[in-house]
Amino acid sequence: MLEVRGVSKRFRAPDGRARTALDDITLTVQPGRFCVLIGPTGCGKSTVLSMIAGLVRPSEGAILIDGQPVSGTDPRTGFMFQSDAVFPWKTVLGNVAAGPRFRGTPRREAAELARDWLRRVGLSGFEHYYPYQLSGGMRKRVALAQTLINGPQILLMDEPFSGLDAQTRQIMSDELLGLWEQLGASVLMVTHDLEEAIALADTVVVLTAGPATVKKEFAVDLPRPRSVREVRFQPRFVELHEQIWSCLSEEVSLAYARATTSP
Repeated sequence: MLEVRGVSKRFRAPDGRARTALDDITLTVQPGRFCVLIGPTGCGKSTVLSMIAGLVRPSEGAILIDGQPVSGTDPRTGFMFQSDAVFPWKTVLGNVAAGPRFRGTPRREAAELARDWLRRVGLSGFEHYYPYQLSGGMRKRVALAQTLINGPQILLMDEPFSGLDAQTRQIMSDELLGLWEQLGASVLMVTHDLEEAIALADTVVVLTAGPATVKKEFAVDLPRPRSVREVRFQPRFVELHEQIWSCLSEEVSLAYARATTSP
């Protein structure tokens, strides 16, 4: 279980003044649940993920995994970044096998694991390609396999499908749901796409305009398994979209007003 307890984060601004990015954020992701953070641009969503991953330390509060404080990077946690975190000098197979190799898995066994995960994400036959030879969607598949091969108990995703065309994004979302249901990991994902958030999540958490705090949590009571395309036509999906957008739009308008009036 992932717990964020009263977490705040302050940064030093270029003018030397302290800036509060996050203020007293509290949320819980239960085992095997899919939670999505959504909020205005620049409100601190990615910072929340970075703190959970142990890459940034909170100024106040605590982050716990199974009751133990996070004090650095944790092998139980996987992080899929917005930008492709692939090694350009390695083949597709080498990229996906890198995690197990780093953790001490013998080369041959790591390669077999990597081939299995490439099959799962639909990249069989591309093992010896390099990242520059792949489309954007294929690179995202590599990044997904690269993250999931390590069997994370907690999966952090920072707008993992941004930059993809609508059709590829939908396919990737469906693939993510299928793989997540097999693994049973706890997921915390950041996105700006409200439809994507509702289609994927068990819980959608709306953050306020900065300094960000939790404004409201919405339980997504749509049945699983889900098809990302088909679920959007359900009346309950439309109802949830209206409720969450009503809550979110106030914060988006506030953030925009601040951005357009600040000196």
